[in-house]
Amino acid sequence: MSKIIYWILFLVSALLMVLLLMNAPQWFWAMLPFTGTFFVKAIDVL
Repeated sequence: MSKIIYWILFLVSALLMVLLLMNAPQWFWAMLPFTGTFFVKAIDVL
């Protein structure tokens, strides 16, 4: 996949993570693996 797609997926997952943190803090942890993985792939470490 293109790095642009990974950046978009990272931003969407980060937004969802923040929304979950505000509305349902107990589900905040469910988004962390996605946000971390997409960030690492976007900066081309993985």
